[in-house]
Amino acid sequence: MEKQNNLLEVSHLKQYFPVRKGLHKIPLKAVDDVSFTIRPGETLGLVGESGCGKTTVGRTLLRLYQPTGGRIVFDNEVLYDSGEQYDENGKLIVDADGKPVLGKKIDKDMLPYRKQMQMVFQDPYSSLNPRMTVEDIIGEPLDVHKLYSNRKERREKILSLMETVGLNAEHAMRYAHEFSGGQRQRIGIARALAVNPKFIVCDEPVSALDVSIQAQVVNMFEELQDKLGVAYLFIAHDLLVVHHISDRIAVMYLGKVVEIADADELNANPVHPYTLSLLSAVPIPDPETARKSQRIVLEGDVPSPLKMPSGCPFRTRCRYATEQCAAEMPPLKDRGNGHFCACWNK
Repeated sequence: MEKQNNLLEVSHLKQYFPVRKGLHKIPLKAVDDVSFTIRPGETLGLVGESGCGKTTVGRTLLRLYQPTGGRIVFDNEVLYDSGEQYDENGKLIVDADGKPVLGKKIDKDMLPYRKQMQMVFQDPYSSLNPRMTVEDIIGEPLDVHKLYSNRKERREKILSLMETVGLNAEHAMRYAHEFSGGQRQRIGIARALAVNPKFIVCDEPVSALDVSIQAQVVNMFEELQDKLGVAYLFIAHDLLVVHHISDRIAVMYLGKVVEIADADELNANPVHPYTLSLLSAVPIPDPETARKSQRIVLEGDVPSPLKMPSGCPFRTRCRYATEQCAAEMPPLKDRGNGHFCACWNK
């Protein structure tokens, strides 16, 4: 993949949160060495169980959290670079004392880029200001970035956005509590679209909605992508939804991406043991096929991110784990056809 074809490039992204334990602070490694790319107009699905770091990835990309390390390049502009150096195998270069060798640090002001990078939040009930009307909620990004010349143009833009996401003009003067969950999520999507972004982080945008409404919202995301050419990082639990909307899918476990591939390829030929387990849990509508399929149940519990196992984080629950898995984290290697997997034994 040529570099200039990527809208977003994320390299070795880290997000550690300091947690007090007694008199000391220890790092909670919510996101640890995550790398991926997204092309213009592409949807990358991000899946994994609760607490694996999916939402933290999205918020760190938009700099709602200040990254601990790594590099973020958007539209050929370096937004953040911690200055850490890596060798050709992706290993961090350290000095004699074990400290990272640092180059030039880049940390750009995000305000000029907010117009191009937006977010649709998970909970449509808490992400909208209850004191603001729908018109003011959708109009706030227009106010911040001064994207209108007079009040008439502002209102016309807001009504056009409402129509785009399937809301009526008479809804403009109502408050968020007067709407259903699906309608509230549409308001959030209209707010994100107000500044005409190139990239939107969709943080589990359908998980709080009824199944019938989920289909409407997912279809709306697809229609907007066809119409506007916007790229998505689509974070979700539901593998069926992710497979439906995504061009490629990345699988996360305990802060690390363990597998990434085209959506159809990942569904048909999963490689990592964790991905195999996730896919085996997806309900199959055909009873005969369902009876023949074998559910892969993982043993043990998810380790605490405060006390991570050495080497591969999945090894404590993996039937294929060896001594090498305990010694070193496997790199994300290309298995052909753009299918990357981090596993020593698969």
